[in-house]
Amino acid sequence: MRLTQRRLLKRLSALALPSIRRPEQIFIASIHWNTERILQSWNEALGGLVKELGTENVFVAVHENGSWDGTKAALKELDAQLGANNVERNISVSNTTHLDEILADHGSGWVETSRGIRELRRIPYLFRLRNQALELLQQLAQKGTTFDKVLFLNDVVFSPSDALQLLGTNNGEYAAACAMDFKTPPQFYDTFALRDAEGSEILMQTWPYFRARKSRHALLAKRPTPVASCWSGMVAMAAQPFLSSPPLRFRGVSDSVAASHVEGSECCLIHVDNTEKQVYVNPNVLVGYSSESYDAIHSMSMILSPWQMFQALCENRIRRCVTSSWHARRKIQRRLRGWNTTQLELGDAG
Repeated sequence: MRLTQRRLLKRLSALALPSIRRPEQIFIASIHWNTERILQSWNEALGGLVKELGTENVFVAVHENGSWDGTKAALKELDAQLGANNVERNISVSNTTHLDEILADHGSGWVETSRGIRELRRIPYLFRLRNQALELLQQLAQKGTTFDKVLFLNDVVFSPSDALQLLGTNNGEYAAACAMDFKTPPQFYDTFALRDAEGSEILMQTWPYFRARKSRHALLAKRPTPVASCWSGMVAMAAQPFLSSPPLRFRGVSDSVAASHVEGSECCLIHVDNTEKQVYVNPNVLVGYSSESYDAIHSMSMILSPWQMFQALCENRIRRCVTSSWHARRKIQRRLRGWNTTQLELGDAG
């Protein structure tokens, strides 16, 4: 009897003790432009997150470019705050403005509009900035400092627990894990980058969002939700693909494709190029673009009643019945065929 009790107590003790696991090394990357309005809460949340992760387990890379508000000053305060806590970091500010980029005209990343005006494309501009942080990640790796995850943080209101929960999505097994972002709750914001498990745009901007059965059912169960791509203001990604040969990098479509009115977000294409593991949205991690939107999406008033859930599910079903993603895909295919024909004609002319 005593032996049985001892065995039982031993098993219970083993269950109570958490398994010893090496703390993950996290590379945090962020781009800022005119974000002074949000940086007070952002700096505070980042400081709290670094403390939770452990200052020895984090590197913070922040790049600011051409702000004309108080962003630079706020980031200098962040730099001092992180330095006081011995956090490894690279906080860079630049006086290069968007106008400077336009006047420089580097050749690629431009498109001629229907008005006959040559304009700087936003996506090539952004993916170049994002890739600067990844070059720093690679430089650190060459010096022997490696990371398990890269956490991309936009100018969103978040809490340390939001970021920790996102990093732990699906027990840390993912190619990417995204939060859900809101600017005017309850409407989901980043529809440009989010595609469901079947590659379709979201069906509706409010819950339950998705057309694809696989995505919708995971969301209803509040589980990590498989999608084809996402971004939504806060994204955790495995670091190894960014250090592979060749390394994973952000990109856009060519200027000639963009001229045919077919644009591809760097936040979508990064997932197209990184297919070893699943991409997820974590429906339990909600961030906002202001303190008001963050508080609203976390308020009791946003919790749907059973009747509201029933209505939303009915609306979703009706939308699935009366609409199709085929037309949008057909439109893109038609434009790509037109682009291909143009390229062939240019080749023949050359």
